[in-house]
Amino acid sequence: MAFLVVAESTTPAERVAFILHDVFRYPFAEVAEIVGRTPAACRQLASSARRRILASQTGATSTAQRAVVVRDFKEAWEAKDIDALIALLDPDATAIARQRRPRQGASPPDQRRRADARYAVEVAGMAPDLMLLERTVNGQPGLVGQIAGVTVLVLAVDVADERITHIWAVRNPEKLRSWTVG
Repeated sequence: MAFLVVAESTTPAERVAFILHDVFRYPFAEVAEIVGRTPAACRQLASSARRRILASQTGATSTAQRAVVVRDFKEAWEAKDIDALIALLDPDATAIARQRRPRQGASPPDQRRRADARYAVEVAGMAPDLMLLERTVNGQPGLVGQIAGVTVLVLAVDVADERITHIWAVRNPEKLRSWTVG
């Protein structure tokens, strides 16, 4: 989960230069050969990636603060309160579900947030027996959705400035078996 957060805060070129140099310790000359850029350009890309990573770590949200945001999200979702859900989502929030890439694109942030909030309400409507439980997911507050005691959804979230910046949803039954207490 932490690696996904780091990876999402960098561009693809920055990510490659950073990982090859800082993680795998390739010299910039070799990184340049691999990515087809100059060593100086690769050095700059890695430096930019480091700055982005540091910026994404500033303003870290405490576990208690995250738990409050997750609880508020749960309550808004259960109440099907689209406006409350929108207020909890960062304008640049991304959601990753069913192993798809995050939806990014031309629509303005307010439209994306509204669409994500409506989708959450639609999901709640499709599964009226869904019980949302506040649980620790990947070491942080998250949500587990169960129907008749069977886990059908696990949500991990990242929070900054009291807003959800990323949502990772797992709905694959094979991956959820360990979440169902039998």
